[in-house]
Amino acid sequence: MNSGTAHTIINPQNGNLAFKLFHFEDNNHFDHLQRNNYYSLIWVKKGSGKVKADFAEHQFSDNSLLAFSPYQPFMLCTNENVEGIAIHFHPDFYCIQMHQKEVSCNGVLFNNIYQPPFTMITQSAADTFAMVIEQMKTEMQNPALAQYELLISYLKIFLITATRLKNEQLQEEETETVSDKEPYILQNLKDAIEGNFKVKHAPSDYADLLNITPKSLAKITKNHFNKTLTNLIAERIIIEAKRELYLTNKSVKEIAYELGYDDEHYFSRFFKTNADVSPQLYRETVGFARGMN
Repeated sequence: MNSGTAHTIINPQNGNLAFKLFHFEDNNHFDHLQRNNYYSLIWVKKGSGKVKADFAEHQFSDNSLLAFSPYQPFMLCTNENVEGIAIHFHPDFYCIQMHQKEVSCNGVLFNNIYQPPFTMITQSAADTFAMVIEQMKTEMQNPALAQYELLISYLKIFLITATRLKNEQLQEEETETVSDKEPYILQNLKDAIEGNFKVKHAPSDYADLLNITPKSLAKITKNHFNKTLTNLIAERIIIEAKRELYLTNKSVKEIAYELGYDDEHYFSRFFKTNADVSPQLYRETVGFARGMN
């Protein structure tokens, strides 16, 4: 695929991008803040730099696969040319949340607030990706019967391959740090956030739960996650809010109440601050609710 050549499918019903595949040889596409209403997979084959995503910055290098969710803010900062392949897909085209049992990438590749947003790609995975991408390009050049179904099948192979690899890398990391006392606190913190984010919104709540001073917990959180505890809690709440806006017809008021906010307007402001769009606009541009009425 020549540089700049893009294969794109547009949703005829609303004009939204449904699926796009393109090769890049510089950082022009990603050198400014992105807030897209679709998923992005960016396979950096060559090049290194910094990725800014949500509230954190991380270093990336050759053979990294970066994964971002709809409206997740990100940009790549690099002084050298980066080269690779990008795949964008809208939830209308393939919804990872509705098909969680099939690909299990939600919470691993995407919406994993506790890990950097990339996976290191092995030669074996790179071979699989290259093969799948060639199949995608061929399919997109020859629109024919069941084109969507075939493209979705190839996308699933890509996502499953990447998710398995990320899971392997996460397990290796856990094994390496098992002798350190801090990961136990971190695991307890993750469990505490997962179990309480709908009712406990303040960092001090979690310090109390873990029987640790707020200052110590703040330091550990910053060291390991490269973000503040306030950011982590906010991200977890927003992910759940997005999921509800995405998959259900519940009103914003209902969703706010379920997430521990009695004031719908306060919740809407909180959502907009963190997602850069209002809950209603998120639902209209990303969610499935409009198709379920």
